[in-house]
Amino acid sequence: MQTGAANAIAIGDGKLNVSGFGTLAAAKSNTEDARYTRANQREGTAGTTTIGLDSNLGLQATYTFSDKLSATTQILSRKSTGDSFTTELAWAFVKYKVSDEVALRAGRVAVPGFLISDYQNVGYANTMMRPPVEMYGQMIIDSVDGVDVNWQRAFGDTNVTAQAFVGISRGKSYVSSDRSEPRYQAPAAGFAVSAEHGPVTLRFAHMQGKLKATDVKPINSLTNTLTTVGFGQLASDITIAETKRVAFTSVGLLADWNNIVVQSEFGMRRAKDPVYLADSNAWYLMAGYRFGKVLPYYAHAKYDGKGSNVSVPAALARIPTLNAGVKNLLAPGSQSSDLIGVRWDFAQSAALKVQVDRIKPGAKNGFLSDVTPAGVGKKVTVIAAGVDFVF
Repeated sequence: MQTGAANAIAIGDGKLNVSGFGTLAAAKSNTEDARYTRANQREGTAGTTTIGLDSNLGLQATYTFSDKLSATTQILSRKSTGDSFTTELAWAFVKYKVSDEVALRAGRVAVPGFLISDYQNVGYANTMMRPPVEMYGQMIIDSVDGVDVNWQRAFGDTNVTAQAFVGISRGKSYVSSDRSEPRYQAPAAGFAVSAEHGPVTLRFAHMQGKLKATDVKPINSLTNTLTTVGFGQLASDITIAETKRVAFTSVGLLADWNNIVVQSEFGMRRAKDPVYLADSNAWYLMAGYRFGKVLPYYAHAKYDGKGSNVSVPAALARIPTLNAGVKNLLAPGSQSSDLIGVRWDFAQSAALKVQVDRIKPGAKNGFLSDVTPAGVGKKVTVIAAGVDFVF
């Protein structure tokens, strides 16, 4: 956790340090005809007031065995793919400092896929209420069970950090069409490099994973039908019950200069094997200005699906209903949003945020789910307010 370390509580002989973070927030959208959620989340909000969209609670403990060896765990409670709050083991690793510049970690470690991957769940560490789903919905893998190596060095006034990891990610994904939570696993590897110079940080990251989920029922039903009617190769191309390679690349910018705050990312997902998942590009730009302890901000985000890399045989047109279902599955989606908000740091370790999002769904309703016929293409407004804190 990047923020809150100063509030860590030393226990016993000082070798055990405990800290935490949380958000208590309520959100409501203006319609029951579509559901707005965070990435890989079931509940979100659909015309009702909910605390599940943004609220969470995390606890982190680090035990220092020596100057070189330590162990860290982090647990996180939130609403994700299920209807209720659940607690998960977000981090659990042993860290060994090889030198002042190099450290090795083994266990469950964060995947450095995004600009704020290390602290995206720590609301107090972020300006906005939540990361834009247009960007962060492209890749739901946030940790692996494996190892990583971290290297840091100063070159004059510029601090450079590099991280490389390899491991296996396991988790659940939410499928809105049948409200299921199939499990996935993905051996993954990647790296991230960042450079910090004064108030500006630039970051580049790339990762590849071999994604597999054997129980995505809507996809399995479709591929079983395709196999039955003689389109076995197409079924094999579409399925994710077999391992498929997917890559994700991102570049990000953070700047906090003379009360001007800027944050931006661009990311793209590309399938390296035929699979139903669409290739995509996404970006966002957030800018704000700090007036003492009050920081108003504005952001625009956009997701642009590029469509799947699966080729549909012309012969499938002889079965119009099945052909239409396949092409709808493989078609790209799109979405953009504008948001305005304000952050007020009213206490040393707490901040109040109020944010209004205006979501504009494009093809395939973007990231909105449970869309009724009346909600197709309908813009959605979400109002949220909450307190972020660290302890």
